[in-house]
Order: sequence, then C-alpha cells, then structure tokens
Amino acid sequence: MSKTTSIPFYKYQGTGNDFVMIDNRTNNYITRTDTDLVALMCDRKFGIGADGLILLQNKIGYDFEMVYFNADGNESSMCGNGGRCITHFARELGIERDQYKFLAIDGDHEATIGKEDWVDLKMGDVKDVEIGEDYFVLNTGSPHYVVFVEDIDDIKVDENGSAIRYSKRFRKEGINVNFVENSPIGLHVATYERGVEAETLSCGTGVVASAISSKIKDGKGSYEVPIKTKGGDLKVRFELDANLSDGQTGNVISDVWLGGVATLVFRGVFG
Repeated sequence: MSKTTSIPFYKYQGTGNDFVMIDNRTNNYITRTDTDLVALMCDRKFGIGADGLILLQNKIGYDFEMVYFNADGNESSMCGNGGRCITHFARELGIERDQYKFLAIDGDHEATIGKEDWVDLKMGDVKDVEIGEDYFVLNTGSPHYVVFVEDIDDIKVDENGSAIRYSKRFRKEGINVNFVENSPIGLHVATYERGVEAETLSCGTGVVASAISSKIKDGKGSYEVPIKTKGGDLKVRFELDANLSDGQTGNVISDVWLGGVATLVFRGVFG
C-alpha cells in the first residue's frame, strides 16, 4: 500500500493492553506483509502508539476474522485482550450479536458483551502443561512461561523476563514470561511480552496461563480465578479434566474463558 494513504483507526485498551484497530473489510488498508507500516503505527514516538495492531476482516462462516500483529510489526499468535477488544470493536462497527463467533490464528473463538463493556472471550483448550521444579510452560494461544514469586513488586520484569525469553531454550521462537504472586483475592500477574520486548500492563493469554498454572496441581474440577494486573482486573474460568483421552499427555483444560472490560479510547486517521 502507499505510505501516503490515510488509514482510519480506532484505539482500544483492555486492562491497559492497548491496540490500534482497523476495519479492513472493504478497504484493504493493511496486508500481512506491511511489517514496517504496522511497526510505525505502533511506535509510541513516531506513530499512534500501541502494544499491537489488529485487523478486523470479513471471513465466510464467521462474524469476522481477527489478524493480530505485535508492536514489532510481525503477525503473531493469539492475543486474549486483543480478542476482547476486537469483539467490542465489531459492535462499534454495527456488528450486533448476542454471541460472536470469529476466527483468529489459533482457531475459532466465541465472545459475549455484558454490562459496562465487560467482554467474555472463549479461549482454546490447553492440551498440555509442562511442570518444572519452579516454573510452568504452556500454550494458551501464545506460548507462556509462568513462575510464582513471593513479592511481585520486587521483580524487575523487563530484566528478569528478557533473561528467560532470550535464554538458549526460548531465544529462537520467543516466549512470554509471567511473574505471579498469590494473594487472598486471587493472583497478581506481571508479564514480559515477546514482540513488544518489554513489560505490558496486562496480557490476556498470560493471565490465562497464570490462572491454569495456579490450579494445575489441584486436580479435576471447575475453577474461577480473579486476576489483578497493573492495568486492571480480569477473571479466568476453566474446567480441568484429568481424565485424558487416548494419545494425550499431561493435563487437558477446556471451556476456558477470559473476562474483563474493553474500552474504546479514541478514533483517528493515520497518514
């Protein structure tokens, strides 16, 4: 696309995780190869500023398709807070549904919008959790490393998170790193995100990974976990099924839902 093209956009945030949203249904403003343009739009000094950019596109059999880019301009894996925000964006564009169905890079998702812009998003099943001596590794639409700490305020998230993300094991593909503190009200979570390469105020797939990790040793059952991030409050609920079918390993987590408020911040035109 021409760099002189004006691009209408919406700016959204979900518990401080912020996104540039573009209605790409009629005009193909951005393609999957526009890496430099996406990175520029996400730049906080020379562009709009965001943790990521999301395209809402037409898709046969769905209400819409979600295409997500990290702030570095590269198309990436699933973003939970982004999925909640794009659902609100769809309603803003006039797509009215009691329950939304959309396609993302990791498959089908469902979502509903409740009172005061609370959006519940159904995530994919989690097939396996690696349980280490002092860590957990699992994929909740994006890969996550989870470690529990005594006092989250003592953690240097950028420094400690990047050390794990760029360790020999994870350097090539990257991984998101979550530091989690148990509290009487649930969990406090701080996340270092690959692609952003820094701490973000919230990470949807990260809090899902943290909630599952906090209950994985408790056995089969239904769980609901309140989460506090630096950007706001979220809630994760899921079913932990210890009865595995043939060929599966580890634990199976199903009926996974991420809930929280999604907020339209402002509209504008780029370029």
